[in-house]
Amino acid sequence: MILKIREESKELLKLRALQGSSTFTEKDNNYYLNLEKGYAGELFFDKWIESLSVDCLILNDLLFEVHNNTFQIDSCILAQEKVYLFEVKNFEGDFFISNDKWYTLSRSEIQNPVQQLSRSETLFRKLLKDAGYHSPSIESFVIFVNPNFFLYQAQMDLPIIFPNQIPRFLNSLNKKPSKLTDRHWTLADNLLSEHIKDSPFSRVPTYEFETLKKGIKCISCRSFFSHKNGELFICPQCRFVEKVEAALIRSIREFILLFPELKVTTVTIFEWCGGIIPKQLIQRYLSKRFILNARGKAAYYIEDNFEK
Repeated sequence: MILKIREESKELLKLRALQGSSTFTEKDNNYYLNLEKGYAGELFFDKWIESLSVDCLILNDLLFEVHNNTFQIDSCILAQEKVYLFEVKNFEGDFFISNDKWYTLSRSEIQNPVQQLSRSETLFRKLLKDAGYHSPSIESFVIFVNPNFFLYQAQMDLPIIFPNQIPRFLNSLNKKPSKLTDRHWTLADNLLSEHIKDSPFSRVPTYEFETLKKGIKCISCRSFFSHKNGELFICPQCRFVEKVEAALIRSIREFILLFPELKVTTVTIFEWCGGIIPKQLIQRYLSKRFILNARGKAAYYIEDNFEK
């Protein structure tokens, strides 16, 4: 049973909203693309673990702080006898290990994911101990999900699962007897209560409303729509088709995410969308999906009844 689904981090959502509207440095763009790729890899792994039939609890995308140390668990499975921790990697291409250091074939050193996993497991044990759970049986693995990944010179005893090993590994979990008790549910509740919703290490570049490029972007390729065709937008780059109302609501969500301090008004959203949708139509959709707050000098919309 999945108790905590995986969702995009606020950092990723902000970077996605800014992509194309703000001028990213090469470093910013690479960081954003790596976040997107990492998230895609985690979703791919989620499809695998959803197939588990054994009695277990699954918690995805956990962020904790223990003794002033912050760490993340991509996926955690609570089974009868063990707790399984997973570090999911969507690496693509050829890599090799030398003296416990990891490199690309061009000899660029990368962070050692096994050491990263070891640190997370150590801190996770401290978290459990502080919560009153002593010496639980924990197994941790680095999961590589990309079929185009290859690792040279890897020792056989490393806690690594390669793409073609994932089905066999999950099948072995399904064959292990597991029956959950109240103890497992209590542990899951404790972990969820300790989870930090927003990472303190966000790397979103600074931005201002006035300097961002305005318009509505295609959800598929992030290009700007050039005009609306009746009730539809047709992307000039990838030809993706989206209803005007859906695209507008999505754009308003991005505005609220990026500028929570600004009021949602017809004029502001008209400007935010680059004038591509008439004000009368914006006001109609706002009235349909939001509550009008008419108190005070200026009326604005609030999202109490926002239909996601």
